Amino acid sequence: MTTIFHKTSELFLPVASCPAIQTETRKTLAKPNIRNVVVVDGVRTPFLLSGTLYKDLTPHDLARATLTGCVPKEVVDYIIFGTVIQEVKTSYVARDAALGAAFCDKTPAHTVTMACISANQAMTTGKDTVTKHNGIRPSSLEQMAKLKPAFIKPYGTATAANSSFLTDGASAMLIMAEEKALAMGYKPKECLKDFMYVSHDLKDQLLLRPTYATPKVLEKAGLTMSDIDAFEFHEAFSGKILANFKFAQNYMDRKSGSLSLEHPFGATGCRLVVAAANRLRKEGGQYGLAAACAAGGQGHGMIVEAYPK
Repeated sequence: MTTIFHKTSELFLPVASCPAIQTETRKTLAKPNIRNVVVVDGVRTPFLLSGTLYKDLTPHDLARATLTGCVPKEVVDYIIFGTVIQEVKTSYVARDAALGAAFCDKTPAHTVTMACISANQAMTTGKDTVTKHNGIRPSSLEQMAKLKPAFIKPYGTATAANSSFLTDGASAMLIMAEEKALAMGYKPKECLKDFMYVSHDLKDQLLLRPTYATPKVLEKAGLTMSDIDAFEFHEAFSGKILANFKFAQNYMDRKSGSLSLEHPFGATGCRLVVAAANRLRKEGGQYGLAAACAAGGQGHGMIVEAYPK
């Protein structure tokens, strides 16, 4: 994932345009004397099964594809990419992608990594500074029951049928200061508001990170669950939803997620936030919450607010 910004901008996923809907006005999270950081737009490559059509591409090749045509290059002040599985020859993903996409060699770029929330880290780092898929799943309960566990054998429950595929892909999002976006004629999708990172026990609490991050970020923002109109939780495994079911059963997005759209490790954070933005626009909501867990017992939660029409 990449973050591009003019004093604040970032890479993210693409979403279909939605008809304008009047957002219900409630209290805003805008703070006196603190500039709003807005999401202008986002793009992504199709997420494809690893080892297929992208097998001959490097991480910076995919990243470069999201940068090409994403935004006029002259307005970008800084580029941040998140990546997870690095290879020696392409570890400098952000800089290599930027130069490959013909960005000015004077535009700084750096790469961050934080397991499955690397894109989230790129977004929040940026904030602080200013669909196609393939693969076949077993289609019947009988077929699913025959699959072997992927992790804890022979008693584990995560299999190829209830887990996201190993997936290749990239995403990008443009974020910038609100006044700059408006001056340039952009129509922001949403404002990035409060966020929190959490860490807990690696063994028994890995999949519970959204449940830990959500109340903390809600408290920080002064909101409650009932204030949130769109929840986007990353679920690399169906067990994630089951682990958080008591908390999430009335709030989860039932239309899409990492199990259906797949999960390129470094790109998912952008997908979550842009998906929340598009749902808020389509459904007329005001606040969205994106949350995800990551290897190493870490997690992230972020509040976004629909940009007023």
